[in-house]
Amino acid sequence: MRAVGMILAGGKNERMGELTRTRATSALPVGSCYRAIDFPLSNMTNSGITKIAIITQYNSRSLHDHLSSPKWWDLGSKQGGMFVLSPYLSGDNSLWFRGTADSIYQNLTFLRRSNEPYVVISSGDCVYKMDYNDMIAYHECKNADITIAYRQVPDNDDIRQYGVMELDAAERLTDLEEKPLEPQSDLASIGVYVISRPLLIELIETIVSEGRYDLVRDLFSRYRKRLRIYGYRFDGYWRNLGNIHAYFDCNMDFLRRDMRNSFMMQSPYIKTKPKDEPPAKYNNMARVTNCLVGSGAILNGSANRCVIFRRVFTGEFSSINNAIIMEGTHIGNNCVVEHAIIDKEVKLHDGARVIGSPENLYVITKGMEVRP
Repeated sequence: MRAVGMILAGGKNERMGELTRTRATSALPVGSCYRAIDFPLSNMTNSGITKIAIITQYNSRSLHDHLSSPKWWDLGSKQGGMFVLSPYLSGDNSLWFRGTADSIYQNLTFLRRSNEPYVVISSGDCVYKMDYNDMIAYHECKNADITIAYRQVPDNDDIRQYGVMELDAAERLTDLEEKPLEPQSDLASIGVYVISRPLLIELIETIVSEGRYDLVRDLFSRYRKRLRIYGYRFDGYWRNLGNIHAYFDCNMDFLRRDMRNSFMMQSPYIKTKPKDEPPAKYNNMARVTNCLVGSGAILNGSANRCVIFRRVFTGEFSSINNAIIMEGTHIGNNCVVEHAIIDKEVKLHDGARVIGSPENLYVITKGMEVRP
């Protein structure tokens, strides 16, 4: 193995509102069968990285449950394995993670006990498909200390929500600003980094001893002139689940055939923890167009441009359009759902109406009952 992996899956994202009130962003359901964590985790195993630390913190119960068996991602214990790391109390430590750098610092034992020359670090709340071997080869070619993957942000995306990079003609980093008010570039970091393992240990120990705890602001940006930091351009599909609209748009992207084929049909595949359930059932009155439907779902009404997860039931004469319906939700007869995200185990009684708009998506909290 050339690299050990670290996935940062512990951040608290208040912009996701009710969707992350009881779950980590990395545990959000995506594309009718995945969780967000499946994408960086599968990318690592598909790239031959078989020793991976997943650092969790906020609302991590459902994430831990999803990761309970590493075999689904082909992670055996003999050649490495999966290590799910959380804050812990001890005689000399009583703190939760104070930032991304501190989360690595509190788990430096994992890095010290590893032998791989490089560390690949990824955030756990991004949907993308990447071969990290290409990025490591680029890192070696540039003789870089740190390599940061980036993409050019399209005009319809707000770059102010990302880390904005400025590069010179040789792709070397000249400036990096996190969520700037006035961006000076259209190049955004996608939260994937390559760095040598001994250097990462040294730098993390240094900045934390100075009371600095953020990986981007206190390490990459602060050391941009002292270290050889390069950008690696990534032109594939990438979405950050940073807010409710980004989450909705990402799921809707899976309705595109080319998108589904890329993640589901073309090797190497994105893997997930499977569920032993029957296929979806479409009864006589069901009218379903341009939808993804999970296993165990039973549909009786109409649905158009929807992502429907496992064990969802829709009643007769129900109408669902432009919506995400999560696991275990029951939608009664004569219900109308439009431009909405309905969380797990919600019950819509007969005749209920949940109607949002493209600009103002209607979000129903997990476990709620909605009456007419």
